[in-house]
Amino acid sequence: MHDEHDPVRDRRALLKNGLVLAGAFALPGAVSATPRFGQALTSRDLRPMSQPPLPSVPAAPITSSRVVRPELLRQALAALGRHGSRVERHDRIAIADFAAPSSQPRFHLVDLASGRSSSLLVSHGSGSDPDHSGFLRRFSNDFGSNASSQGAFVTDDYYVGKHGRSQRLIGLDPTNDNALGRAIVVHSAWYANKDMIASHGMLGRSQGCFAVGERDLDQVFARLGPGRMIFAAKV
Repeated sequence: MHDEHDPVRDRRALLKNGLVLAGAFALPGAVSATPRFGQALTSRDLRPMSQPPLPSVPAAPITSSRVVRPELLRQALAALGRHGSRVERHDRIAIADFAAPSSQPRFHLVDLASGRSSSLLVSHGSGSDPDHSGFLRRFSNDFGSNASSQGAFVTDDYYVGKHGRSQRLIGLDPTNDNALGRAIVVHSAWYANKDMIASHGMLGRSQGCFAVGERDLDQVFARLGPGRMIFAAKV
């Protein structure tokens, strides 16, 4: 059995297919909007793409356990210049970098003559870190705050108190001028020892004093002594 061709039916089918194809080309989007090769681009084709918004997350300060950050050192030296008449010795200073966590050596003993420094662990006050996160959140100069204070201190005399051997501090700025009355001092404490990092990931907190490790106190006393400046800041 073989097919029979109907010329009239074939012409009708061809005409119908042609109308369908023509309708498809007339529909919007049925033809690609991409220019053909060699076709000139228009200003519409060259519109710049908008840049996606950058995340609004503040950058954390870059701290170092070996080097005093330049901005922090600049502020410390400026404080030494302001309070020079009240600071007897200008050869060495200490800088507490409270932008760093307590797990990092952030108490920098700086020899200004040679430019050399050594860094030790130091605690901050419980009132400066109420959640015990290991980071100083705020400063205070208020009595009963148990917080660390910012600014320049001058080291004073030694005494033996409830924390053992200690050194009194005199606050030189409006942000820490209650230091002597608040008994903000340098002393050693078990909670500032290096093994606290291994067991807790951070040091314990003081009542606002500069508490260093029990094995580090002799070095601090020897390097500072009376009449030198300690500068504390979070930059």
